[in-house]
Amino acid sequence: MSPHQHSPTPAAGVERALAHCAELTRISSLEGAIERVHLSPEHKIANALAAAWMQEVGLETWQDEAGNQCGRLEGPEPGSPALVLGSHLDTVTDAGAFDGMLGVMLAIEVVDRIRHSGRALPFALEVIGFSDEEGTRFGNALLGSRAFAGEWDDAWWDLDDRKGVTVRQAARTFGLDPAAIGGAARRPDDLVGYLETHIEQGPHLIDADRPLAVVSSIAGARRFALTVTGRAGHAGGTPYARRRDALVGASEIIVEIERIAKRTGTVATVGRVRAFPGGVNVVPGVARFSLDLRAEFDADRDAAFDEIEDFARRVCAERGLAWEAEEFYRADAVVCDPVLRDAVADGIRATGDPDPMVMWSRAGHDGMAVAAVTGFAMLFLRCGNDGISHHPDEIVSSADVAAALDAFEAAVLAVADGYRAR
Repeated sequence: MSPHQHSPTPAAGVERALAHCAELTRISSLEGAIERVHLSPEHKIANALAAAWMQEVGLETWQDEAGNQCGRLEGPEPGSPALVLGSHLDTVTDAGAFDGMLGVMLAIEVVDRIRHSGRALPFALEVIGFSDEEGTRFGNALLGSRAFAGEWDDAWWDLDDRKGVTVRQAARTFGLDPAAIGGAARRPDDLVGYLETHIEQGPHLIDADRPLAVVSSIAGARRFALTVTGRAGHAGGTPYARRRDALVGASEIIVEIERIAKRTGTVATVGRVRAFPGGVNVVPGVARFSLDLRAEFDADRDAAFDEIEDFARRVCAERGLAWEAEEFYRADAVVCDPVLRDAVADGIRATGDPDPMVMWSRAGHDGMAVAAVTGFAMLFLRCGNDGISHHPDEIVSSADVAAALDAFEAAVLAVADGYRAR
């Protein structure tokens, strides 16, 4: 379909965005579930689809050196600074249909609306589908947006997946040249800012009975691999007084982690627990578990971890166990750009909401990385089913998507008005 055949009507734009999300759900490495990870065959197919949809609305497209899918609508003159719109195209395992990808589809529809409106913008518009927001395959999130921001760390080439394939090997198989990764980096002077629409991934908008919200900041997150080491022994033959049960010690720590998080207002999740040697009739000698710790402010997050670790060391000392904590991921809290945030608020007001709800994001997003090169702001969209996300039951309503599309377009126009007035 050529650009001039592409319908700009509001209802058509919403239906098309949702249909594109549905089509992307079929691009999966899992039978009967959604999984699309960085530098995989599914990633390549998703990029090709997104490129075709970008081209339909008149964008010039390319895949950058990090595997991000990009498109550009030129500004008043070649090389104009660009306002970037987008989100990510990768998923977690057993994902829902809207996390990330809906934001990319809505960005495409905003471009389509603006082109058909005949309104001239004082900057270029770009759409980007980031390649690795989730970090599902290699365990270190935001690889695509970090490359975009010029924050690539060459040590990441040696990260490997569960099959032992490194990022470097996967990139070459994908068709990328690791030596060229610097080509994905953008310069601050070439960017106006970055705007993203994303489902909330929580129940706060549902509880407030609001379809949209302005994001004030993105939570600071730290992730740890935690190990409690004791001594394995026969389940029947080892008396309690002589046991050094690593799993019991770990369990005591995990329960306290929840108590500390609730009391301090942080968000702590133990998502993986493993006991070794793993026999039903063997006292566990080693317990390994993960910790994902988040807070609106880094100081609160860090203080909570210090408290968790103090408790863990006391438990281990009392039980004759050893404690080890390895931090493998850290992303400090990032505050949204005030000018762009005001534009998002203006966008929501344009939908008839005079007092937009403001909230901080408990989940991480590509804006955390993009902030190193340009300002960013976010628009949250209500998701149904009690705010469930990262799950097949993730849903949105057409009415809320329509409101988000209207607000997203109005936010872009508000940025344009402010840019002209500088």
